[in-house]
Amino acid sequence: MSEGQAQVVYSKSQLSRARLAVAVIFCVHGSVAGSFATRVPWIQDHADVSAGMLGLALAFPAIGASLAMPLAGWLSHRFGVRTALRALLALWTLALTLPALAPNLPTLCAALFVYGATSGMADVAMNALGVEIETRMEKSIMSGLHGMWSVGALIGSAGGTVAAHLGADARVHHALAAAVLTAAGLIACQGVLELGAAPDDDPPPRFARPPKSALLIGAVGFCAVFAEGASLDWSAVYLKDVLDSSAGLAAACTTGFTLTMAIARLVGDKVVDRYGSVRTVRVGGLLAAVGGLCVVTAPHAALAMAGFALMGLGIAVVVPLAFAAAGRSGPNPSQAIAGVATITYTSSLIAPSAIGTLADATSLVASFALVTVLACGLMVFAGVLRTAGRAPVQTPAPQTEAVDRKG
Repeated sequence: MSEGQAQVVYSKSQLSRARLAVAVIFCVHGSVAGSFATRVPWIQDHADVSAGMLGLALAFPAIGASLAMPLAGWLSHRFGVRTALRALLALWTLALTLPALAPNLPTLCAALFVYGATSGMADVAMNALGVEIETRMEKSIMSGLHGMWSVGALIGSAGGTVAAHLGADARVHHALAAAVLTAAGLIACQGVLELGAAPDDDPPPRFARPPKSALLIGAVGFCAVFAEGASLDWSAVYLKDVLDSSAGLAAACTTGFTLTMAIARLVGDKVVDRYGSVRTVRVGGLLAAVGGLCVVTAPHAALAMAGFALMGLGIAVVVPLAFAAAGRSGPNPSQAIAGVATITYTSSLIAPSAIGTLADATSLVASFALVTVLACGLMVFAGVLRTAGRAPVQTPAPQTEAVDRKG
């Protein structure tokens, strides 16, 4: 928004409707991810790829997302937030059908690249809109929105589990899921605020280096996402290999970690509103560090499971707060959010392999000692999330606002 240009004021009911719509959008986005994750074994068999080849293919979603996310800000500026988000979310839900159609490794890599690119662009657009609504409502909502993503992932994975149990063809399952989720996403997008660029605003570049503030905020997100990726992918292995636990108990540890994160995100906004972003992240970093110490010193499974649960609780709200801080850190929220998202996606990409490489060289205990050190980084660097409030950058043109009021 240009200096001196008045901000269009929305009523509480309009903002509440927009918040609900964005929450549904986050849930839809998470449902796609959950639906895909449960059918990876079927996709592996259909494409006839080994575990190593599958690992290579699964790097392509992060690569696609990292390359495509900077485009989201340009698209939102060019076409308006509602139109851009509607298109990007539909592309993401429809991209769910692609991996199951791939007959070999090259086509699987290409499908996952598109899957990741559409995911990343939709992710940036919906987070930018969430930050805008949070700013206008003058209270924290980002943690709850990310909690809805986790709820969606659980819904999608539950549906995928049922489909897998029934022996359903993943091509049919994902086609049906994509149809339902695309419809739900398009309906939800009708309720979001139609934010357009100010008439004298220059369009952001299609690809641009993220601002320095986004790099600093992204570093905090990196620490949290590294701990998340390590715990999700290696907690069950840790219990099984280090503490000689049963397969069922090891799986329960991962489930407990996921549920802890989801619950913490759903209630996190109230904590942030009361104590502020910086204090919340510092306390979260302390909890995650204590959890890491419990894991690396645990003589039995119960203490390690408690440690992973504490880590989930401690890191749960960090990424939502990082996106919120990025959106307020400069004149172009989408560009800053894209920068933070790129860093966090990179962290999620390298964390599992970094843990495995370090474990091969030393031990899994040493790997999670590194995770504990990174958790301490949350306490040290939480101050970069202290960003001054800003007036929303994007504001509707008069005719756009009229359309929004018609509903």
